[in-house]
Amino acid sequence: MCSPQESGMKAVGVRMVTRSRSRGPVAGPRGVGEDAVRLRMGEAAAEGRKSCSPVKHPQKTQRLKVAYEAPGGEKGEGTEPLVAPGWEPPDWRKQLENIRAMRSGRDAPVDQLGAEHCYDPSAPPKQVRRYQVLLSLMLSSQTKDQVTAGAMQRLRAHGLTVDSILQMDDSTLGTLIYPVGFWRSKVKYIKQTSAILQQRYGGDIPASVPELVALPGVGPKMAHLAMAVAWGTVSGIAVDTHVHRIAGRLKWTKKATKSPEKTRTALEEWLPRELWSEINGLLVGFGQQTCLPVRPRCQACLNRALCPAAQGL
Repeated sequence: MCSPQESGMKAVGVRMVTRSRSRGPVAGPRGVGEDAVRLRMGEAAAEGRKSCSPVKHPQKTQRLKVAYEAPGGEKGEGTEPLVAPGWEPPDWRKQLENIRAMRSGRDAPVDQLGAEHCYDPSAPPKQVRRYQVLLSLMLSSQTKDQVTAGAMQRLRAHGLTVDSILQMDDSTLGTLIYPVGFWRSKVKYIKQTSAILQQRYGGDIPASVPELVALPGVGPKMAHLAMAVAWGTVSGIAVDTHVHRIAGRLKWTKKATKSPEKTRTALEEWLPRELWSEINGLLVGFGQQTCLPVRPRCQACLNRALCPAAQGL
C-alpha cells in the first residue's frame, strides 16, 4: 500500500501532464510526440493502480420495506391489517325494513305461541323455567306453534319438571305430547335429555351451545333459541325452515345453501350482530303469513320488486 506522499506525487504528475496537453503538443526528450506522452501517462496510471490498491469498504445493504411491514421493520407491528370489504346482499336493508313494516302487527302464531310464551314464567326456581323452555323447543321441531303450545299446556298441567318427566312412563308422556311431529322419537329424546340434566346439571340446562347440542334431540336452532330465551344470551342466529327458505328467496346468502345450519353460517358472516336476536321471530312470522312454503303471497308483499324469487311472477 502506498504512502499518502507517494499517492499525492503520482496524482500531481498526472495532473501536470494533463495541464500541459491543454497548451498544445508536448515534446519529450527525444522528440517524443503526443502519442508517446499518452502512453507514458497510461503506464503511470497502471503502475499507480498496482502499487496502491484501493481499500474495499463493505457495502451497506439497505433493507427494503414491503407493504405489510411496520415502520420499525417488524412484520405485523404498528400496522392494521388490510380488511377486504365483506359481501352483503345489495337490497337487504330495504328488504328488512319492508318485512318489519309487514310484521308490525305481531299477529303471527309465533308471536303468541313461540317458545318464549310456552313456559310458566311464575314457576320456581329459575331452572324449572329454563327446562320448560328447552322442552318446548324440542317439541317444536317439525310442528306448528299451535300444536306445540297445546302439548306444553298438557305437560304443565301435570307439573312439568325434570323429576316429573323422569317419573312419567313413556305411554303417558306420548299421550300428552301427541300430535307433535315425530312424537315417538321425542318421547325417547325427552327422557334421555332429562336424565342427563338431572345427573350432570342439577336439573338445570347447560349455558353453552356446544353442551346444548350434545343433548339428545337438541339441534343448533333450538340451542341458539334456548340461549336467547332461557339465558338471555345472543349466541347466534336461530335458523329454522322459515328463515332458511326466506333467506334463499331473498338471496341473503352469497351462495345457495342446502340446510338451515349452512344458512346460519352464511348469514352470520355479514348480518350485523345486533340484528341476530331479532331475525328469527321476524322471518318466522313473515314465513307464516306472507312468504309461505307453497304459493307465497307475493302480490301482498312489499318486497315484490326487490325479491329475486318474485321476479317474473
